[in-house]
Amino acid sequence: MPTIIQRLYGGVVWRLTPQEKNIFLTFDDGPIPQVTPQVLDILDSYQIKATFFMVGDNIRKYPDLMQEVAKRGHAIGNHTFNHLKGIKTSNKEYFDSIKKTDLLIDQLHPKGQNRLHLLRPPYGKIKFSQKRVLEKSYNIILWDIITHDYDKNLSPQQVLEIVKKYSRNGSIVVFHDSLKAQGNMLQVLPKAIDFWHSEGYQIKPIEHIANC
Repeated sequence: MPTIIQRLYGGVVWRLTPQEKNIFLTFDDGPIPQVTPQVLDILDSYQIKATFFMVGDNIRKYPDLMQEVAKRGHAIGNHTFNHLKGIKTSNKEYFDSIKKTDLLIDQLHPKGQNRLHLLRPPYGKIKFSQKRVLEKSYNIILWDIITHDYDKNLSPQQVLEIVKKYSRNGSIVVFHDSLKAQGNMLQVLPKAIDFWHSEGYQIKPIEHIANC
């Protein structure tokens, strides 16, 4: 993400622990039964944890799946109820969508109100007026690397090359546990993990905030 954009969105987290060889692995848009369980199995096979930014309507449809993600030790964040683009949504509708999702997470999450409140605006698009309000209650998490796994014009190898080219200390990396991304993501995820391990990175969920 261009530095000028990051500066404009001060207080938003783009990267963590730049002084340490960590990768913060995240997934957007789930949970869905066609994809999320496969992601969980891959992560289990490597004994690593990640952060899942969930769409509230998917939590509503598949509450057991959301609970399974939490049960397996992964962090959970808010991705609005209907994957809303903040810059095209009224503040009231946007805030209501986030609150509706948070209520579902708190009802189903084993840590309840004690969990870290993480928010990722869909598309990375949010008004400054929305950010000013939301940053008082949420850690707003964007990314250092978006893999473009959802892009049908990219092959799995091209997605993997994005990961290899841009990974660095403290990168927050975005994959998607969605139908649109599953073809690329499920092929690339194990190879990306192997690459990070070969480069000496530890792969972690977002459990604390230490913005660079």
